[in-house]
Amino acid sequence: MHYLLLVPVLVLLVGLATFAVVYIPKVKDKQNQPKPSKDQAKGLVGDKDQLTTIFSSIEDGLVLIDSKGMIVLFNLAAGIITGWDVNDTIGIGVDVVIKLSDDKGNLYAGSNYPFNKVFSTGQSVRENNDFLITRDNKRVSVSLSISPLKDGSGRVTGAVALIRNITQEKEQEGRLGDFISTASHEMRTPVAAIEGYLALALNEKVATIDFKARDYLEKAQEATRHLGTLFQDLLTSAKAEDGRLTSHPAVVEIGDMLKNLTEDLKFIAEKHGLETEFIVGSSSLVKTAAQQQGGERQISPLYYAYVDPDRLREVITNLYDNAIKYTTQGKITIGLTGDDEVVQFYVKDTGSGIPREDLPHLFQKFYRVDNSATRTIGGNGLGLFICRKIIELYSGRIWVESEVGKGSTFYINLPRLSTKKATDMLQQKDTSSVITPTTDNTLAIS
Repeated sequence: MHYLLLVPVLVLLVGLATFAVVYIPKVKDKQNQPKPSKDQAKGLVGDKDQLTTIFSSIEDGLVLIDSKGMIVLFNLAAGIITGWDVNDTIGIGVDVVIKLSDDKGNLYAGSNYPFNKVFSTGQSVRENNDFLITRDNKRVSVSLSISPLKDGSGRVTGAVALIRNITQEKEQEGRLGDFISTASHEMRTPVAAIEGYLALALNEKVATIDFKARDYLEKAQEATRHLGTLFQDLLTSAKAEDGRLTSHPAVVEIGDMLKNLTEDLKFIAEKHGLETEFIVGSSSLVKTAAQQQGGERQISPLYYAYVDPDRLREVITNLYDNAIKYTTQGKITIGLTGDDEVVQFYVKDTGSGIPREDLPHLFQKFYRVDNSATRTIGGNGLGLFICRKIIELYSGRIWVESEVGKGSTFYINLPRLSTKKATDMLQQKDTSSVITPTTDNTLAIS
């Protein structure tokens, strides 16, 4: 059943569930309530039968739990997905029936268990990359959507979950990914050969050609390079989707990496008449580096993260290149800030901006903003998708804030390592170039 068709059904079921979980116990305490008439009773029975029929006919699993995490309602589809008999699940803890794991087979427990997240945060949880362990210990790829049920005071009194078996969809995506990977890999070889021959033809020491022929060959060479980039991006995106994207994470001091990368990238912006700046700190989160006099040292915050530095450079370079493409004047800003838990950095431009309706789709594969300001700018719609997949490798988040005519800012959040944790990890790997930080997450620079 399509999810859009489930909306009115879910509204009805959530309403019923809320009534069952929150209000029925209150009604039981009232002893002097009038009994319904015979006609009213028949209507109630009819509604119940109709609701039961609807509930049982939904093709996706639907589960209702109370405030203690006990299963109150469990439809037939949920029983098929989990391998449990519907009647055996009522009154049992949801964590016993619905066992979930990540793609590496690690079971979710405690605060990581999606149902527990709903109760602790009061927010909905949606997952598309989890696996459900059936009663027969089989792994089923599922899409999971859990919404909290709240009483009048905002207290979570239960939750309703929609579970969908997406094993076949994942298998189809895997086959498509294999095809794209094979095709992209095989096509890169002849494209590289064509590019090589074009380079030889344009080499004055090897061949003599007239001005018009040179112009044609240069255009052919540029098109070939673009084709090679497209094949590489297709290969990378396919690997990112099926978990084959190579990653070699290490302890990285993000501030030092961004500073060096900014120095390397600023020359590209200068060719387009744009300035580049690097900013560290935010008054709302951390103190900025302070200039001190009298021979004292400059103190700069330390921001450690466990990432693959090459992959992270790939993300920042992609965002930087995009900023240059869509900025005709002004500057590109690379900024860094954070708190005790998060390292946040961003790439900000003074370009044309992005329409609000396009913002939710920017990180989807092959999506491109289509308007007069961007139609002439090249691209394949894979760059931001790859960026998102890379950041998600390290449990991070990437998003954009933009306004037409006022530029765009792409933000990235990564889990921050404490100074002690980072130092311990560096020492365990016997890293020769260990930076010795102070105990307050700062780095002393002479």
